[in-house]
Amino acid sequence: MCGIVGYVGKQSALDVIVAGLRRLEYRGYDSAGVAVVANGVIETRKKAGKLINLENEIESTPLTQSHTGIGHTRWATHGGPTDLNAHPHLSEDKKVAVIHNGIIENFSELRTELIAAGIKLQSDTDTEVVAHLLSSILPSVKNDLAEAMRKTCGRLRGAFTLVAAHADIPDLVVGARRNSPLVVGRGENENFLASDVSAFIAHTRNAIELGQDQVVELRADSIRVTDFAGKEVAVTEYEVTWDAAAAEKGGFDTFMLKEISEQPKAVADTLLGRIKNNRVELDEMKFSADELRSVDKIIITACGTAYHSGLIAKYAIERWTRVPCEVELASEFRYRDPILDKNTLVIAISQSGETMDTLMAIRYAKEQGSRVLSICNTQGSTMPRESDAVIYTHAGPEIAVASTKAFLTQVIAVYMFALFLAQVHGSELDLEALVGEVADMSAKVDLVLDTMQPVRDLAKQYMNASSVLFIGRHVGYPVALEGALKLKELAYMHAEGFAAGELKHGPIALLEDGLPVFVIVPSPTDSPVLHEKIVSNIQEVRARGAHTIVIAQEGDESVVPFAHHIIRIPKCPSLLQPVVATVPLQVFACEMATLKGYDVDQPRNLAKSVTVE
Repeated sequence: MCGIVGYVGKQSALDVIVAGLRRLEYRGYDSAGVAVVANGVIETRKKAGKLINLENEIESTPLTQSHTGIGHTRWATHGGPTDLNAHPHLSEDKKVAVIHNGIIENFSELRTELIAAGIKLQSDTDTEVVAHLLSSILPSVKNDLAEAMRKTCGRLRGAFTLVAAHADIPDLVVGARRNSPLVVGRGENENFLASDVSAFIAHTRNAIELGQDQVVELRADSIRVTDFAGKEVAVTEYEVTWDAAAAEKGGFDTFMLKEISEQPKAVADTLLGRIKNNRVELDEMKFSADELRSVDKIIITACGTAYHSGLIAKYAIERWTRVPCEVELASEFRYRDPILDKNTLVIAISQSGETMDTLMAIRYAKEQGSRVLSICNTQGSTMPRESDAVIYTHAGPEIAVASTKAFLTQVIAVYMFALFLAQVHGSELDLEALVGEVADMSAKVDLVLDTMQPVRDLAKQYMNASSVLFIGRHVGYPVALEGALKLKELAYMHAEGFAAGELKHGPIALLEDGLPVFVIVPSPTDSPVLHEKIVSNIQEVRARGAHTIVIAQEGDESVVPFAHHIIRIPKCPSLLQPVVATVPLQVFACEMATLKGYDVDQPRNLAKSVTVE
């Protein structure tokens, strides 16, 4: 969840690190800090709050010029967001600096051990424990920083990325990872470490995957990777397919606005090369047709917004393939002792590919003998590497913490898989027509974006509402859940999504005069029974004084008498409707938060990549 940058090379380390931290601030913004190695000394600056506080501190108290350094933006776990708890943390002799992402689960016993040895700890963090432990091990390994890191990792339990520098070794940065992201950027006479490639994309597109339980030694002219036992390992290099401009705002006020506007292209990029002659082709699918035909149950596991895409996937998979499908919150999955076997396919969905709850669900599924397919946006991340197959969404960098384009592309990716599986099963459905409909969704999202001014006006009308409800049926239900989640994340207000049929079983008590209620209405021609039921629900809401904001397809006039406001979306089959129906809810939440004066890119208490359970 924290942003990590390390650099060794020919440039000013401080300039490279601060620029990298700006690109990574979405991963953590409670505090920030840097350390540079200069003239046999480690110099640090660190401040609580946003990165700008650190930049102001550096401007008022400059650091010595250096070509080696590390930097960090924090999402607090152990200890509050204070100057003292900010990273980097130093050893008692001030020779070792450490930054850290994740949680050291046995930090308490290690802390007790260090205190007994006479070490005076300055912070409340688990990270400082690592700095002292690393320093204490160094003399026994002849000041070999990489070997000391390996031995330190052997003492730690939990999920962590660690990056360290030493005052007496000015040309070296050492990193280690277990269950937490760390990627290497290979440059020319300079090399980079980061928790995300966006930190160094302005300098190089050449990246190296670091595997589980590996340590990297980074020098300006060399990169050496070993396992925790010290054995050198081969590395896999890849080229990042987007450039630095993709991670900039590009004239938009916020990254979220930019990413909402990018959704037609993101959907098109997810489809690119995967539809040929009205058939789905997944060249990256490593399962044989026989393996897929042997699957008798599918379990989708994910968290947050990705979980909502999984709920939509269930409807599509079961309708198009007739294979039973369950959807599980990854944080609950392995703790309920689910029934899995070799004929179960587990689909794990994550934008970052590092979501710890989902990663642990994958590992549990593999232990039970199940096959695992990941749907992910981030090349080289942990989940795809530990899965049997992967479908990349190709959404490009998503910087805003609350997900928008990642959600739509996840939905498109699960449609692609469902149609591919239907082809394998020889479905009697008109799959060519369905594939054609999916191929049209990019253009339909574009149409929706062109008609969003009334939605922005609605946000102005309801910005003082104390609560907003969202209801839907069938795939409209997960859309309602996603709409409520976006409003919670961005506008910090009470919002709930319900299955419309459940409204009368309790939540109807929440209805009162003027309460805004969004209703996602299915196609009247494609789903006439569902449509009839939801029109009844609209009347139930309106009869109790609440205001109905109806999202309905073009040409659906039957909802007009019962709607206070209508948001029109293009016609499409009901199963595909989430792709267009979600967009107005994203815009509404973004506008509501902006009107309230909130930071839509970095909502309070949230981080983009959640790498702890």
